[in-house]
Amino acid sequence: MAVIKATENDVKVLARLMRAEAEGEGELGMLMAGNVMVNRTRVDCLDFRDINSIERMAFQSPGGFEAVQKGYFYQGAREKEIRLARKVIKGERHHPAEFALWFFRPAAGCPAQWWGQWNSGRYKLHCFYTPLASECPSVYSTY
Repeated sequence: MAVIKATENDVKVLARLMRAEAEGEGELGMLMAGNVMVNRTRVDCLDFRDINSIERMAFQSPGGFEAVQKGYFYQGAREKEIRLARKVIKGERHHPAEFALWFFRPAAGCPAQWWGQWNSGRYKLHCFYTPLASECPSVYSTY
């Protein structure tokens, strides 16, 4: 059962965004990026109050993903990434991204805080940031 509504086009947009943002991190890295993307779509807090679809999440401006400004994002979705996108749409979560709403790739180590949000961990080159439960309780809800 899906944790967010997603058409076939939505699945492909999510798959392309996961690949464009985290392909170099392998399948697990793309799944973690997908966790952040799905979380942004399902919560109603902080910078994501009206981000209630995959399309709105992918193209959010300001505060969205840089990848949508690059040509690589606009290449067709591949079966591998589509399969991964379906997993996160169905609610598969991976630490440290399970409750994260942000990630980025720093030049050095992960800062303890980034834009006021706390680091929940690192996977390869990406640092993940999770809001406090008092700021965004819905990210911590079960599906």
